[in-house]
Amino acid sequence: LEGDKQPIGKSDNPKPFTTHTITLNPLSGRRGAVYLFTDGFADQFGGPNGKKFKYKQLQEKLLAISHQPLAEQKAELEKEFEQWKGSLEQTDDVCVIGIRI
Repeated sequence: LEGDKQPIGKSDNPKPFTTHTITLNPLSGRRGAVYLFTDGFADQFGGPNGKKFKYKQLQEKLLAISHQPLAEQKAELEKEFEQWKGSLEQTDDVCVIGIRI
């Protein structure tokens, strides 16, 4: 799901957020997870060429670690972010929420 492009804080032109509904199938026999995140992780500059991390790379990372306990996922994401950022400044707030189903 893609979120609305608007701030969650104060705005001079507030608009309602789009409501999304998804159906989860708990009977599939597999544990799953839902991740909610802001743009801060994907938009962080770093790496060997000082480029953005990007959403595709974040999605791949989340898929790769999704089988791990949430505490380990948190540690892995923090490590990945710090390694990517390196000595560059953090450009935005970063929030990643993982919910185990």
